[in-house]
Amino acid sequence: MAKSSREEQAEQIRKLAEESGVQSNYLFVTTFDRYQVQLRILDRLEAAVDAEEDVKVEKKYSKGVTNSYANPVIKEYSRAVDSANKTVGTLMRIIKNFGVGGDDDSDDQLMAAINGEDDDDESDQ
Repeated sequence: MAKSSREEQAEQIRKLAEESGVQSNYLFVTTFDRYQVQLRILDRLEAAVDAEEDVKVEKKYSKGVTNSYANPVIKEYSRAVDSANKTVGTLMRIIKNFGVGGDDDSDDQLMAAINGEDDDDESDQ
């Protein structure tokens, strides 16, 4: 995901949080900050995965024995994706449970912002 696109999505999520009244909620703020850190970590892990030519790595032991293993970067990337997805779920629950007047429309808007969809989705026209 392009960095500017991610920043635009982050701004949309902040606006929706403000509309829901949770923009200064400690749980929202800290969770949203952690989510952004997770995305930066995912960028670095993704670059490492892309740089690898093989999904396996070899480990040589002191006696010259070599074993092949699944590349640990791939496992860490999968774990980071899973964690980021759980964090999004937590953000959704915070907005829904702590927001004032949380309606289904604001939930839909938040999901659209998280998914990178514009308010003026051309497919609807």
